Formats: sequence, C-alpha cells, structure tokens
Amino acid sequence: MANDFDFMLIADVLPTLLQYLPVTLEILVFSILFGMVLGIVVAIPKLLHIPVLKQLVSIYISYIRGTPILVQLFLVFYGIPAVLQSIHIDVTRVDAIYFVIITYTFSNAAAFAEIFRAAILTVDRGQIEAAYSVGLSRMHAFIRIVLPQAIRVAFPNMANTMISSLKDTSLAFSIGVMDMVGRGETLIASTTRALEIYIALSIVYYVIVVLLEKLLKRNERYLNRYMQKEVVTS
Repeated sequence: MANDFDFMLIADVLPTLLQYLPVTLEILVFSILFGMVLGIVVAIPKLLHIPVLKQLVSIYISYIRGTPILVQLFLVFYGIPAVLQSIHIDVTRVDAIYFVIITYTFSNAAAFAEIFRAAILTVDRGQIEAAYSVGLSRMHAFIRIVLPQAIRVAFPNMANTMISSLKDTSLAFSIGVMDMVGRGETLIASTTRALEIYIALSIVYYVIVVLLEKLLKRNERYLNRYMQKEVVTS
C-alpha cells in the first residue's frame, strides 16, 4: 500500500537533515553568547537597585516570560524593519537568520539575567567585605570572589536554558530560515510523508540534546571539582 509506513525513508532523510545542522547550531551558539552578555547587562540595574532602569528591566523580563517565543520571532522579524524604515534604513533584504538570532538573544538574555542575579545574591556578603578589607577593588572582588561562585551556582539553570533554546530554534523555519525543520518541511512537501520526516527530525534533535546534556554535565563537574574534593576529604 502507498500509505504504508516507510522505515527506510527515515534513514534516507537523516543525512539530508544533518546537512542543515550547522544552521541550527549557529543560531544556538550566537544567541547564547550574546544572550549571556546582554543578560549580565540587564541584571545590573536589579542588582544595584538603579531607579527607573530597575523597573524597565523588570517589565522587559516579565514581557519575555509572558509571551510565546514564536510571537517574539514575528515581532522582531516584522518590527525591526518597520522601525528602521521610519528612519530610512532598509533591512528587508537582510537574511532572516539574523532576526532569529536577535529574537533568541533577547529571549535568552531575560532568562540569564534572572539566573545571574539569583546566583550572585547567593554569595555571602561577608566574603565581599573580606575582599575589600584586604585591598581588592570592587571589580577585582567581583571577578575573583563573586563571579566564580556565582557561575558554579548558576550553571545548572544556564544549561537548562541552553537546552530549551536548542529546541526553540526549530521555529526558525517559520520566517524562512532553511534549518533542519525547514528542510524537513520541504521534504514533506515533496514526499508527502510527514510522519517519517518528523520522526527523523525528532531523532536528530534528541541525539543533539543528549550530547549537549552530557557536555554540560561534564562542564558542571569540572566547575564543582574543588567542592567534590572537599566532600571526599571530609
């Protein structure tokens, strides 16, 4: 029968889908890196209780949390060109992947801002005061005392955000980016075999997530290596 499930098609399309994996990873890597940097910037007003900026940052984080990533994607894709057009800057021919990276950067930044803020607040204030007492500046105290401890505390939540962001990249095709899902959609159109194609996509994403989880777990153990030694010693 023409509609019989085709196991072989799954194996046949996997290499084709994997050819577009670099696009997915490019979106993930850049949006995570830019999101971390922006997340630190966004966290500062809340950490330092800067008037007005603190309220604006809270609204930004609340808005990102309260709206679907797909809606944010379309807002950026249509909104940025519309705003820039008003000042006579035409970006309609810019590759859609840049709008995807911008969207996920803003989304990740909101998550990272709260993760960093919470992690930094867990560091004992007494350690910071002790650093000041031995002559360390505020910047040096933050880099040498606060940041290493905060990263260790924040890393599990950062890892979860990275994994969620990887799965969210599957929506990039909705504005015309030819990633793995986008290529999958074209294969569905040409083969009329949606189930097999989506199973192949699920296999690819699952394997990538498992590998990423293992890598992040390894990094987490590395960050906590001194604490593990203390536990063994005690």
